[in-house]
Amino acid sequence: MVSVIIPAHNEASVVGRLLSRLLADAAPGEFEVWVVANGCTDDTAEIAGAFADVKVLIAPEANKHAAMRLADEHAEGFPRLYVDADVEFGARDVRALAAAFDDPGVLAAGPSRALPPERRPWTVRWFYDVWDQLPVVRAGLFGRGVVGVSREGWERLRALPPLLGDDLAASLLFEPAQRRVVSESTVIVHPPRTAGALLRIRTRALVSTLQAADDSELSSASDSARTSLSDLRAIALASPVRATPKVAWFLVLTVATKIRARRAVRAKDFRTWHRDDTSR
Repeated sequence: MVSVIIPAHNEASVVGRLLSRLLADAAPGEFEVWVVANGCTDDTAEIAGAFADVKVLIAPEANKHAAMRLADEHAEGFPRLYVDADVEFGARDVRALAAAFDDPGVLAAGPSRALPPERRPWTVRWFYDVWDQLPVVRAGLFGRGVVGVSREGWERLRALPPLLGDDLAASLLFEPAQRRVVSESTVIVHPPRTAGALLRIRTRALVSTLQAADDSELSSASDSARTSLSDLRAIALASPVRATPKVAWFLVLTVATKIRARRAVRAKDFRTWHRDDTSR
């Protein structure tokens, strides 16, 4: 049985969308689904609890890492999938992702990523046009909103200390041969609707990378999660007229992100969750 764990903090506007799609084509009892309503002041728990095949846990503190660990105490199935409440992910996609673990040596896996551009300003679209072409983004498990692990992978992952970027940790902890992006499985990730919201979540991502660099088990791999100038140059040269302005904007936003992230690191702030509410 596949276990699906969904940490949810004030996700009343989207958790029903995810669960409806997740369970629409699932056989009764096919998946073990846990929603952890953590620190909620809205109807997240009530909405999730209205689905017959969903088990709901309630945690008083808004803490994603703690919410996942709470569900781990109750979940029994493997592979185990951790799914963000604001994405869209169907039963077929769960099955395809779970099938990846039939191959020996695969300890972690994620789905392919779809980023709908509709109703997003150019400041957001241009960033993702570049970001989604970066080799590190295509190969990594981060930024997908879904990470699956085998039992062995789960045991390695839970041994890590709490990190702001749980999906980044899952990507860095495993060697390329031990992780897989499954093209037959697709998750819809809704981008921010404003440049300000994009800057906030990019700051969170960079703080996560810097935090991982300080972890003894992840530090050697943390550089692999960073964007290289050679990759950006290759994107610009592939289509100079169209891509060069986008790469330039990507660099502007990246510099702004680094400034904000370094302030957070100097303040030793590895707990603030920079959330995007515009896409919800």
